[in-house]
Amino acid sequence: MSSFHRTQLAAAALALLLLTSAIGQTARTPQRPQAPAFTFATVQRLAQERAARPYHIRSTPLPLALEKLTYEQYSDIQFRPSAALWHGQSMFEVQFFHRGFNFDRRVNVYEVLPSGVRPVLYRPSMFRFGRSVPRIALPADLGFAGVSVHYPLNAPGGKDEVIAFLGASYFRALGRNAGYGVSARGLAIDTATPAGEEFPYFTDFWLVRPAPNQRTLTIYALLDSPSLAGAYEFDVRPGTITQVQVTAEVYPRRTVDKLGIAPLTSMFLYGENSARDRFDDWRPEVHNSDGLMMETGSGEWLWRPLQNPRKLQVNRFMDDNPKGFGLIQRDRDFTDYEDPQSQYELRPSYWIQPLGDWGQGGVELVEIPSDEEIHDNIDAYWVPTASVTPHAPIRFSYLLSAYLNSEDRWPPGGKVVATRFGQVMRGTTAVPGMRLVLIDFAGGDLDSLLPSQPVHADVSADGGTISHVTVQRLPENGVWRVTVEVSPGSDQPVDLRCYLDLYGEALSETWNYQWTPSGA
Repeated sequence: MSSFHRTQLAAAALALLLLTSAIGQTARTPQRPQAPAFTFATVQRLAQERAARPYHIRSTPLPLALEKLTYEQYSDIQFRPSAALWHGQSMFEVQFFHRGFNFDRRVNVYEVLPSGVRPVLYRPSMFRFGRSVPRIALPADLGFAGVSVHYPLNAPGGKDEVIAFLGASYFRALGRNAGYGVSARGLAIDTATPAGEEFPYFTDFWLVRPAPNQRTLTIYALLDSPSLAGAYEFDVRPGTITQVQVTAEVYPRRTVDKLGIAPLTSMFLYGENSARDRFDDWRPEVHNSDGLMMETGSGEWLWRPLQNPRKLQVNRFMDDNPKGFGLIQRDRDFTDYEDPQSQYELRPSYWIQPLGDWGQGGVELVEIPSDEEIHDNIDAYWVPTASVTPHAPIRFSYLLSAYLNSEDRWPPGGKVVATRFGQVMRGTTAVPGMRLVLIDFAGGDLDSLLPSQPVHADVSADGGTISHVTVQRLPENGVWRVTVEVSPGSDQPVDLRCYLDLYGEALSETWNYQWTPSGA
């Protein structure tokens, strides 16, 4: 027998010995079955199962002493950063909100690990209770009111809040160097309807443990309400523009008259377009957002300055497969507000970019009368034309961008920088019933055009008539100003539109406004 064949026989014998040993070892030590992976499909199944059963509130009762906390007392309960989930182990850390005051519902929180899912349990030692907080015995199963994700957003040495979920289905995301203002919600149901709004709640959160240097965090959530249940996935990417990719599948229990997708909520008390006789205030403007911005399915950019009306206003901008919409804060100078405490110039803008086909529907804007800046009085969301019927799942996905400034992205051309109103004068006499409208445009190609260029304002009024339209570039600040006089056709609102063009080519977004002759 040759040495080659002897070597082959020896190798075969060794392989047989190892195989026999492995089989015997397996027989002696059975392998533990691996836990099934927890994914978005898991949450979908849980939401679908929940929607198949009657709705009931799943939260444990809140002790009366916590329910009666004032806002100041509740603010005196502070989470200890050292108790954060993943503290010192990841780029992300998660803190938790205590239950109390208006935040009475308990949310269940879980951590998703490669080995399975474990609950994150409440401990009173996670919190500092200030002197104003009454001393009471806290139940071991009290649970949390919400979650707050922290990340080295503004400085490498610390962790800043980048997204927080607290109250119903509300959540707030922050881009770099921004402060809180506008909010997002998981869903809006029957907003501004005679029957009254229904507020769904996030009842459960699953936090997927990130790798030490991972820069995207995945959060799953389960939403529930009398009308429906839903599964949500949030992929959070912090940065100068913090992006949150939202994927949701909703399972209706019953018919819903109006479903608001990707809802945003903000505050507008007054701005440069507001009559100041309602507010005796030293500040020039007070708002978290000053306009609704949209990019339609056809590619047209729209800008609708916000109002604080005397009566409820609900407007829907119909569209087919919208490209985006958002509540935007454009006034970014301190001199716009003169308020060093509130710092409205640092309030973020939120832009919603639909992912996939959203079909026919409209962006609905709700403006609610308000006398105080502590109240959110602005809502914006997408309302699909398709009806919401029981047991017919609705799936949608979008990208939410939270930012301070985005001059080169939204919109790409000229934009409205100010809207003002005044009296129409004939000599020294004001003309009753008419209004002078001044609209300032800047940005895009407008900034490079000489004042002698024949820039034209395309202006229209539905429900009224326009006259004395002028366009000029102001030498003082370089903006292009349109002035127009408006006469109402009746006491009903007048819908105004205006954009700038040069030789038939649009240079700016389209300004939209609803003017009510009575001043309402």
